[in-house]
Amino acid sequence: MSTIKQDAQQIIRDSIAAVLPDAAVKRALEGKSFPRGVTLVAIGKAAWRMASAASAVLGDQINRGIVITKYAHSEGPLQRIEIIEAGHPVPDANGVAGAQRALALVSGLTAEDTVLFLVSGGGSALFELPTPPCTLEDIAGLTRQLLACGADITEINAIRKHLSSVKGGRFAQACAPAQVLSIILSDVLGDPLDAIASGPAVPDRSTCEDVARIVEKYSLDVPEHLRALLACETPKQLSGVTTLVTGNVTALCDAAASSAAALGYAPLVLTTTLACEAREAGSMLASIAREIRQSGRPVKAPCAVILGGETVVHLRGKGKGGRNQELALAAAPGIAGLAEACVFSLGSDGTDGPTDAAGGIVTGEFAADCRARGLSIDAALANNDAYPLLKALGALIMTGPTGTNVNDVSVLLVR
Repeated sequence: MSTIKQDAQQIIRDSIAAVLPDAAVKRALEGKSFPRGVTLVAIGKAAWRMASAASAVLGDQINRGIVITKYAHSEGPLQRIEIIEAGHPVPDANGVAGAQRALALVSGLTAEDTVLFLVSGGGSALFELPTPPCTLEDIAGLTRQLLACGADITEINAIRKHLSSVKGGRFAQACAPAQVLSIILSDVLGDPLDAIASGPAVPDRSTCEDVARIVEKYSLDVPEHLRALLACETPKQLSGVTTLVTGNVTALCDAAASSAAALGYAPLVLTTTLACEAREAGSMLASIAREIRQSGRPVKAPCAVILGGETVVHLRGKGKGGRNQELALAAAPGIAGLAEACVFSLGSDGTDGPTDAAGGIVTGEFAADCRARGLSIDAALANNDAYPLLKALGALIMTGPTGTNVNDVSVLLVR
């Protein structure tokens, strides 16, 4: 019989496999014909996988193209497609160079031409071209401020869109009069198209008034030379754009539920819109574990309680970790001593914060193991330092870059 931790690893593998973009992109393109060929632009953490799938379907119909993805997320050369790796979550010069190259590729197209625009999570940081007088350093500085104060992705993107020449519908404007076919792998709760990768090819719903509220909410230090740009409205109407969403966090949670059921656990998808402090979500899952043991509510063991979404971390310390690692670590004290209980949380892209781990996994024995080694969960959480502690106990989830990005999944197993 497998251990509960082995079951967790199986659910992780099955969940990631179900949301890889290859099949979804192929389905979206199957049967489509482009007599004049397409110019391909792929951005985001899953950009290489999406471009590779498109290349397999379209072949010589791809005239030229570019992939802009995160460092170490490319898996090799693609025919007629340039590959640029760039910074995430803070934009860097490579992302700017990639955006400039993409604009050059789509310039001068006609109404008979097609731009195949493949979008996945992370595209907002990876696909950036500041509008003068804004600089990359300005955007990086504001991004760091927003990340540090726990702003959600929609708020971060609203600021970025108003400072960018490619976000908030402006890339589609640059493609005109060509037709744009946009295929999207969503990493934003509820799939708001203008928020995914900051909506380069969709009308933007965020307004200058929204931006002003965000600046006030987080007391952002905005340089004077950026204030006029933040007051300049983004495009609210676009023509010649077709958009298809091929994957999202709901599919990730459904895959986790199916995998758990196959292993004998009764699955309960509690939410696909999780949005709270990471440590609060971990504590909540631990509370549910205790309730299951005591009363069999909300579902009787053996069971899997599944949460999908994206938590936030308010940085209080200077340690190393990520939101999924912090969520798992925060659950450990609450499930301490519970036999056959396990909590794990991971980012579907395979990277959690600025680390090489996808997330963390803890069992009812984890807290006692920490004490036996003289390690403190409370101290690690206080310093946002989950990574070293989880690593010391072999509790990191290491998948490597997965080629997809559809938010996070957090699971409680009890048997």
